[in-house]
Amino acid sequence: MRIVADTGRCVGAGQCVLTEPEIFDQDEDEGTVVLRTEQVSGDALEHVRQAVHICPSQALSLSED
Repeated sequence: MRIVADTGRCVGAGQCVLTEPEIFDQDEDEGTVVLRTEQVSGDALEHVRQAVHICPSQALSLSED
């Protein structure tokens, strides 16, 4: 699965980083989401699904490649 992040929509709440810090980070200047990787599988996928679900601005989504 591929993670899609819309940084223009991101409000910098940081819920994704709290949910899966190995996949998500925040830009130091803007506070918006930064992806450490776009591809995710295995155990991390469930955490990423949770991050997508709880994102308050709905800036995250998953896409099958």
